[in-house]
Amino acid sequence: MTREQLEQYKSKKEEIRELEHRLRHLGEGDSMIGYSTIMDYRTGYPQPQTVIGIDWKRYNNAKVRYNHRLQNLHEECEEVEQYVESISDSMTRRIFRMYYIEGISQDNVAKAVGYSRGRVSQKISDFLKD
Repeated sequence: MTREQLEQYKSKKEEIRELEHRLRHLGEGDSMIGYSTIMDYRTGYPQPQTVIGIDWKRYNNAKVRYNHRLQNLHEECEEVEQYVESISDSMTRRIFRMYYIEGISQDNVAKAVGYSRGRVSQKISDFLKD
């Protein structure tokens, strides 16, 4: 696991919330309104008529795309969480959990575990080097 993957965890959790919100509100407003032109033969001559409604193809494509991205994000976040929980050293695991998973600043992590901020940073760097 790289530092970049760990640092992206918080952003991925935010993206999950955003995508879930989009899915809940998909189709609201005018975002999925589409139109087509058909020929009306009621008078015996073809006359173009516009039909307006929900563009179901676009709606379903967006829903599939959002669900697929959500599934990938959940898997990536689960991988980070499992990595952090697999750390054998209790203090290092607590530091990683607070800093990367819970998003607590290194200053506040240091206060919680009784270390200096520099020592917390050093624990993170030393563990990621190995």
